[in-house]
Amino acid sequence: MAHETVTIAVDAMGGDRAPDVVLPGVAAALEADPELVVSLVGPEEVVEPFAAANERVTPLLASQTIAMDEHPAQAVRQKPDSSIVVGCKALRDGTADAFFSAGSTGACMAAATLVVGRVRGVLRPAIAAVVPAPARPVVLLDIGANADCKPEHLVQFALMGAAYARTVLGVSEPSVGLLNIGEEATKGSSLAQAAHAMMRERVRGFIGNVEGRDIPAGAADVVVTDGFTGNVALKLMEGLSSVLFAEIKSAMTSTRIRTLAAAVLKRPLRDMRRRLDPDAYGGAPLLGVRRPVLIGHGSSGPEAIAAGIAASAMAVRLSLVDAIEADIAASGVA
Repeated sequence: MAHETVTIAVDAMGGDRAPDVVLPGVAAALEADPELVVSLVGPEEVVEPFAAANERVTPLLASQTIAMDEHPAQAVRQKPDSSIVVGCKALRDGTADAFFSAGSTGACMAAATLVVGRVRGVLRPAIAAVVPAPARPVVLLDIGANADCKPEHLVQFALMGAAYARTVLGVSEPSVGLLNIGEEATKGSSLAQAAHAMMRERVRGFIGNVEGRDIPAGAADVVVTDGFTGNVALKLMEGLSSVLFAEIKSAMTSTRIRTLAAAVLKRPLRDMRRRLDPDAYGGAPLLGVRRPVLIGHGSSGPEAIAAGIAASAMAVRLSLVDAIEADIAASGVA
C-alpha cells in the first residue's frame, strides 16, 4: 500500500551536534520514504543551501535557537523565532503534519502545549518511550513531562500509551501495568493506590501493578508512572545497558585469545545491540497534543534523526492523534 505524502517539520538546530547530524539524517529519511516532504527549520545559512540541493525540502527560517540549559517555558516565550517554536507554529497552522526535534525536551513540550495545544479532554500531555525488550517492546510513560501527578493523570497516560501501542506498534489488545514497588493493590504511595483503583475500573487491558524488573522483561505492553519515576527508570536502564555492553567488550578483548574468540560472537552481539537500541523506534512521542510531536535524544546521530522523522510520518499516517482523542473522549476521565 502506497504511503500518503506527509510533511514533517524538522528542527535543524536540535541536538548536541546539530546541524551536522541533522542534515544527513534528513537526507537518509528522504531517501527511505519517497512520499516524505520536509520543512527544515533553522537559520538561513543552514537550511537554504540544503533545501536548494534537495527537491523535497522546504526551508523554514528561524533566527533563534533554544539551548539545552535554558528554562523551557521562559525560552519559548522569549524566543518566538526559535527553531522549536517556529516548527510548532507550522504544525499549528497546518503547513506541517508533524514536528520532530532532538533539542530541549522541556522546550519542545512547552512549545507544543502552548502553541499547538492539547487534545480535547487531555489534562496533561505525557512523553512516552519505547523500551526494547526481548519479548516485545514496552511503552513507558510518563518519562519526564510531569513530575507531580494525580491519579486521573495516570489513567489518561494509560489510555494514551495503549493507543500508541495499538496504533503505531500494532498491538491489538495492549496490556497495561502500573509501575509500583510490589504487585499487590495495597502497595506503594497513596498516588499509586488511588491510580490502581481508577485504572482497574477505566483502563481496558489493565493487569495491575508491575515492578521495575518487569519493564525490560516485557511483562506489559504499556507501563504507566509519574514523570519523575519514569525518567529515573529510563535513565537507569539506558545507563545499565551502556555499562553492560562496555563490560562485555572489555572482557572479550582483554587478551589475544579472547579477542580471537570474540570474532565468532561479533555478529550476534551486534545484532543484539541493534535490537535493544531505543533509537530504532525514532525518539519519544509527546502524547496528548493536537498534532504529532516527537522528541529525539540530544545525543542523536544521523540514524536516530532519520528514525525520528520516519516515526513522525508513521504517527501521521496511522492517525495516532485521532485514536488518542477517541479513547480519551470515551473514557470520561477529565
